[in-house]
Amino acid sequence: MDLFSRKIVGWSLADHMKKELAIQALNMAIIQRQPGKEIIHHSDRGSQYCSHDYIDILKEKEMNISMSKKGDPYDNACIESFHATIKKDLIYRRRFKTRVEAIKAVNYYISSFYNERRKHSTLGNSSPNQFERNHSVNKSEIIS
Repeated sequence: MDLFSRKIVGWSLADHMKKELAIQALNMAIIQRQPGKEIIHHSDRGSQYCSHDYIDILKEKEMNISMSKKGDPYDNACIESFHATIKKDLIYRRRFKTRVEAIKAVNYYISSFYNERRKHSTLGNSSPNQFERNHSVNKSEIIS
């Protein structure tokens, strides 16, 4: 999640929580955002985020590594809130017949609903994508 806009920029779905899943999501975020140096990458202390392979990617991209205190979900409240939101909006409202159907629904929810249309009070009731578009316009006006 990009904390500036609350946009979900990297995700991956599977029936496990191994490091490969987290690495796929991280790589998706890196490709999508092309982060510069000095970006802060914050996560909890799950074993997948503490793995040498995951940490090596963060170091290679020169990201600052930040991790929550052990057992403190409030340190990562925004992503915890997203998890609660997707469960309330999608997961608890449907019964999926197959894993593939669930994966398609989650992918659609994130890319076409949450990022594009779901409004956030912290963003002035804009969606993450709209907030970024507005910020991009304002930034170019300041530069010109």
